[in-house]
Amino acid sequence: MTPDISDGVDNFVTEMDRAVTGATLGTLALFVVLWLTMTETMREGIIPGVRTAMLDTLGPVFLLLMIGFVLFAVVIIIGPWGGIRLGGPGASPTYSYPAYFAMFFSAGIAAGIVFWAPSEVLFHSASPPPFVAAEAGTAAAADGALRTVFFHWGISAWAAYVAIGIPIGYYAYNRGAPLRVSTLLLPFIGKENLSHPLAKLVDVLAVFATIGGIATSVGFVSNQFLSGVQYQWGAQTTGLDTFLLVAGLTAIFTISAATGVKHGIRRISGLNATLFLVLAVLTLVLGPTAYILTNGSVALVGYLAGFIQMSVAGFGGGSWFHSWTLFYWVWWFSWAPFAGLFLAAISRGRTLRTVAATGVFATAGATLAWFVIISSTALQLQTSGAADILAVINDVGYEVAGFPLFGALPLGELLLFIFMALIVTWIVTSADTSTLTVAILATKPSTAPGTESRLFWGLLQGGVGFGIVVLGAGQGLQSAAVITGGPFGLIALVGIVGLAMEFYRTDTEGRSITAGAFGGSDD
Repeated sequence: MTPDISDGVDNFVTEMDRAVTGATLGTLALFVVLWLTMTETMREGIIPGVRTAMLDTLGPVFLLLMIGFVLFAVVIIIGPWGGIRLGGPGASPTYSYPAYFAMFFSAGIAAGIVFWAPSEVLFHSASPPPFVAAEAGTAAAADGALRTVFFHWGISAWAAYVAIGIPIGYYAYNRGAPLRVSTLLLPFIGKENLSHPLAKLVDVLAVFATIGGIATSVGFVSNQFLSGVQYQWGAQTTGLDTFLLVAGLTAIFTISAATGVKHGIRRISGLNATLFLVLAVLTLVLGPTAYILTNGSVALVGYLAGFIQMSVAGFGGGSWFHSWTLFYWVWWFSWAPFAGLFLAAISRGRTLRTVAATGVFATAGATLAWFVIISSTALQLQTSGAADILAVINDVGYEVAGFPLFGALPLGELLLFIFMALIVTWIVTSADTSTLTVAILATKPSTAPGTESRLFWGLLQGGVGFGIVVLGAGQGLQSAAVITGGPFGLIALVGIVGLAMEFYRTDTEGRSITAGAFGGSDD
């Protein structure tokens, strides 16, 4: 090896947390070996069986947890603890608020928001959920379908991230703990014991869930992107095209992560947020504007009014809730470690009230606005006969639903170009964030991950993404990530309980937890 490469390897090995790195790589290697030697057993038996057993057994617990996370965010916003400033009274925010919002919003939801907005609402309209009392294909079913999409992608999804992000941020910036997911255990094991095997296990689970979620998304998005190209322009794609696309995405998000938050992640997140806003506004103006505003508003009011009803409806059980709501909840749980850790990392100088309001309600507001516009447009085009999006979904797949939608609008070619660019920027903004957070977790506590570490974990995620395409293991790794995500719902609860204990102890020591006491006027 040349001296530069040798020095880079030495730096990587020196700063590496060997327990977390070794356990993570070993788990991934074991998954690959088992998949290669027991493909059908893994695909059809072990992984689906474990996931089903987990959801059947803990389903009501997960529903309760998600309700609790929303309540936690509300309590932080309206209660006295919201005035606590991360980093202490004199700390000031590192990033402007628009950059802060754009970075977290872009990191937390990935390209799924682009693919599912035109298609999921059509599924629910054609087959209404149990809590929607309407005949399939009717206006009432369309309204119920919109409310269901809002429920799965809205307030609840983002609340899971804040439930992990706020405790980590508080312990890191106000108690001097390392910026790691295992820091959630601090009130129970003490800061001096955060190298305990239990803490390492939490970090390993966080890394595996993150790699599983992001690598699966990279693989899926690459296939979906090429499927859209083939559908729209009839271009035949090959395995080489998939490799080149995955390699290109990997290069972009790895370089973004390697250059850091200020120079890489912040700028791409800003571009992503701009494209998101431009496409949404153009679709609103060029699409069925009156229908979007009227039906979207009605559905939005219905979602907010029926939020509690939908949140508790799953306690009655049923296959629909198992396949949809519970799957979504544990999927958001699997993303919560890296999204929550990133939220904590960029929130120094913000009050807890601002973190909770931004992390749950501002991001959910932007998400719901997107679904109001895109999902309503899909419904109107489908019911009016202007575009048969369902037929395309049934023939090709949900991943191409956006192509007939935007193609049916004026300036369709321009909209499709922005749509495809948004797919790329959205997966990059999630993957570069996950690369950074995985590098943090796989580095020794209180040590900032160097460029070599960020490059390694970025390339690994891209390699796993391409590997699951080649092996056809995407659903398997996604399910494995979901299985790992389940425990993080419980770990987030531990974090919330521990944070409440910390605040209570502060009260018992005679220090008032008020906005004034912490210099916590809102940002």
